[in-house]
Amino acid sequence: MTELTRSLLDAAAELLAAHGSRGLRMAEVAAKAGVSRQTVYNEFGNKERLVQAVALHKTAEFVAGVRERLLGTPDPVEGLRLGVEFAFDLAERDVLARSVLTGANAEDMLPLLTTRGRPVLTLATSVIVQHLRRHRPELPDARVHLIADTIVRVALSHLLTPDSRRVEAVVHVAEALLGAGDR
Repeated sequence: MTELTRSLLDAAAELLAAHGSRGLRMAEVAAKAGVSRQTVYNEFGNKERLVQAVALHKTAEFVAGVRERLLGTPDPVEGLRLGVEFAFDLAERDVLARSVLTGANAEDMLPLLTTRGRPVLTLATSVIVQHLRRHRPELPDARVHLIADTIVRVALSHLLTPDSRRVEAVVHVAEALLGAGDR
């Protein structure tokens, strides 16, 4: 990713947190990044593609941190616990994630995690699939994908529901799906 792209994504993320996608103006992104409006259009084409790029960029930040934690422990369930804790903690600290999840200013971004959330789900699920394959190579591919998809969806559900930020709930679901007793 170029410095220009990163600068535009960071500027857009700040503005999205404050105004949502409906309130996002390409000219404001350009001004915040110190470039022309045409540069923003040249880089992303239109506002919808910019918003999608921000969503994927932010998801990649979350996924990188989760992946780091998954790789940092030999125990598959402990890795999941650490990864989910990281994601929940980052969601509280990240201004855009907090705004989207609480509906404060960017509630119109919520579909990027729900009804239009396929790119986010695919990226997050792929990391969990890799983790499961590394630790449970005997599991059939279809089961690995089902377990990974379910873990990601349960974690997202807990992120989206205030007062339900329970890492243990996600971990218990993962253990049940993995058949933790037969690990």
